Amino acid sequence: MRTPGTRTPGTRTLLTYATTLSAVTATAVVGGLATDPDDRWYRDLVKPSWQPPPAAYGIVWTPLFLALAVAGARTYGRLEPGPERQQFVAAFVINLKLNVGWSWLFFGAHRPKLALAEILLLEASVLDLARRAKQVDPTSHKLLVPYAAWVVFATALNAELVRLNP
Repeated sequence: MRTPGTRTPGTRTLLTYATTLSAVTATAVVGGLATDPDDRWYRDLVKPSWQPPPAAYGIVWTPLFLALAVAGARTYGRLEPGPERQQFVAAFVINLKLNVGWSWLFFGAHRPKLALAEILLLEASVLDLARRAKQVDPTSHKLLVPYAAWVVFATALNAELVRLNP
């Protein structure tokens, strides 16, 4: 018999998904606050011909963020309570902070060179999350692959913007 106030496994799972989705949504919102493609500084940058139009970013980031939330919840739910789970949570939070940080460095502070250095840390963080996920849930790992690929693309774009705008 269940004691009043205890959670069933299904409730814990829903709470985990709600928590990761909330954290990822907060990341998207806070990062979005810094991102203004109509900002004069950004409009005046010389951009490569292969840069996607501004509308593409929301289309790409929405499923990437959703996949990140699902992968985070699935991985967390498959880890036993203890140090490995705590380390995964720390890695997940660091990833979210780095994601937001890039937006604020690039768009908010207008520091593309510093943002380029920071996005390299973000890449390492995504790869670390994917590695941790692969150890416990191959599906979560697969969900993170497009995120990793997009960050590689974003790194190349950031590097090209730095090159074109010394």
